[in-house]
This record gives sequence, structure tokens and C-alpha cells, in this order.
Amino acid sequence: MEKNAQLAVVLALIIIAIFYLEQSKVPLQPHQQEISVANQNGDVSQADSKRIESKKIRFAPGKEITTPDGFINTENITLASLVGKKVALVDFWTYSCINCQRTIPYLNDWNAKYADKGLVIIGVHTPEFEFEKDYVNVKAAVEKFGIKYPVVLDNDFSTWNAYRNLYWPRKYLIDMDGFIVYDHIGEGGYDDTEREIQRTLKERMDVLKENGTINEEVVKPQGTTIIGLPAIRSPETYFGYLRNSNFDGGKRGVAGIQTLDYPNRVSANRLYLSGTWDFNQEYAESTGGSKIIFRYQANNVYFVASADSPVKVKLTRDGEPLGEASGDDAKDSEVEIKDARLYSLIKEKSWGEHTIVMDVPSGVRAFTFTFG
Repeated sequence: MEKNAQLAVVLALIIIAIFYLEQSKVPLQPHQQEISVANQNGDVSQADSKRIESKKIRFAPGKEITTPDGFINTENITLASLVGKKVALVDFWTYSCINCQRTIPYLNDWNAKYADKGLVIIGVHTPEFEFEKDYVNVKAAVEKFGIKYPVVLDNDFSTWNAYRNLYWPRKYLIDMDGFIVYDHIGEGGYDDTEREIQRTLKERMDVLKENGTINEEVVKPQGTTIIGLPAIRSPETYFGYLRNSNFDGGKRGVAGIQTLDYPNRVSANRLYLSGTWDFNQEYAESTGGSKIIFRYQANNVYFVASADSPVKVKLTRDGEPLGEASGDDAKDSEVEIKDARLYSLIKEKSWGEHTIVMDVPSGVRAFTFTFG
């Protein structure tokens, strides 16, 4: 009996070994493809091998761009083609995100400053809303923001998922050996990010024995906004029924038409609507005689919206015209809504708590409020 048991164990181990050997022959799926030198075939010098082996202990290999849905500012680009040659900064963004928009001046300056020093910035555009999957919309945003570096459309989230990303914006710095040596979530941290870029570019120059220097000053783009406490008390607030958890005065999470009364009381950071609204997954569409009411705690108010034809929305703050508090898209306390994008409604130098009321004609699709 003991011999039979031993034989069974040996056979089981052989079967397991065969299974894992066969599995090793299966090619990596696109979302698993790693780009580091350590995972590529080819001869490397003893010095390179030592450097790469030390990085394998500390860093994860980068992941390839997968199933791209379009390219802007380039006909094609892969991260694998940069390994051994360039340093890559992968920036996950989406064009209607104000947090992403505020990082773009830094990305543009880094691209201008370091492109000829071996840095390649790749903007991976992963959409939050359906309208952000449209190539024409993304291209228009790229041109509006003056982006010159390559942008890849990631409409199916495959590259996003390969990096197990959860945030807009997020930056991954990938060194010339293909390892993720630094990443940063959200806005800010610009000086730290640039110093890491400089460090990886210096290493690249040393390895490739290139002449030259890296300017160690950090960029300071003009007109940028740095957001901090307490300006972030108001959360991003969605209108569509899939995510309208901040909606009061009506039925949350329900599709279809609701006719709503103007609220008797307005609490901070809660979304109120009046009039008739048609609730869809991503947005609520006004159908006439409608209002939006929101008591916010922030400096700035942004509104993601669209309409099939130009529609003018009237705005008041605390019952008064906006005046000097007018955002970039507001004029004479009105904002014209048409293109699917983010609109700047209110822009103030100091933080405060105020109530915005919007008179919304029919045909406006309201997606979200964001604040700063």
C-alpha cells in the first residue's frame, strides 16, 4: 500500500510538471506582454546584464500598449520599440477630466525640454464617457491643449487594465531597460516627477555613452493651477443614473423621465434638479423648464455637458450674476453648450461655499460637475 501511495504521488508530480511546461509554451496575452530588456531575447553585455538583474529585484517591467483604437501625432508607436533606446513617460488621461487638463502644461513643457534628450511621452487616452471614444473629439482636444507628443486611444481599457490602473491622470515612468521606475497618481508632484525623468535620462546617456548634459532646473508653466485643501471638499458629482449617488429630490439609480420640484432646502454637495429630466446611464437630459441647483465648496466649478445644437444656459451664484466669478466659458452669466466637453462655469481666486443655479433649456445632456 505504501509503495502504491508513493507511486501515486510521483505520477501526480509528473502530471503537474507536464501541465506547467505546457503552460509555459502558451504566449502571453496582450495585457500580459512585458517590455523590459529582461524579458526580450538578444545578447546583452555583462555590464548590462548586471544592471538589468538588479532592476528586476526592485521594479516591475512595463506593459505594452494593447489593441489601440487610433493614434494622434504618430502613425504607430509601441513601448517595445523604445526599449534600449529611449525613456518613456506613459500618461493615462481623458480629455474632459479637469485634473488631467491641469497636468498637460507640464507634459507639454517636458516634451519640449527633453524630447531630444531621449524622452518619449505617450498619452494613453482612456475614456470615462462614451463621447470620449470619438477620434474626432479626442483630436480636437489634443489640438486645443497644444499636445505635440503621441496620443493613443485606449477605448477598450486594455492598456489601462494591463497596468491595473484606477486613476485619471496617472503617470508611469519607464526607463530605457523597460522597467517602471516611478509612477504618480493625480495632479501635483511635478518637481519630483521631473527629477525622476532627469535621473533616468542621465542613466540613459551614461549607458549609451552619449555626450551632453541634462538641465536640472524644473519647468514652471505659466497660468497653471495648483489645487489643495480646502478646495477639494465638493466631490465629482454625476447626473447619469449609474452613478448619481449625490442626487437628492428624485429617484437615484433609475432610468427614464422624472419631473422634479424645486427644493425647499439645499444641502452642501448634493445635486438637485427641477423640471423634467430624462435619466440615461451617463447623463441626464433636460426636456424643458429645467434647473440645476448645487451648493458647492470650492474655488472653481466645471460642468461636463453636450447638446446637438448650441444651447445657452443662464447662471447665477447665490442669486446674483456671476460677474468677476465667471469661468472661462461663461459670458454675461451664460454658457453656450454644444460640443461634448468640460465647460468652465465659475473661477475664483479664493475658496468659498456658494450655490449655483442653472436655467437649462431642453436638449442639454448633463454628465457631471467637477470642482477645484
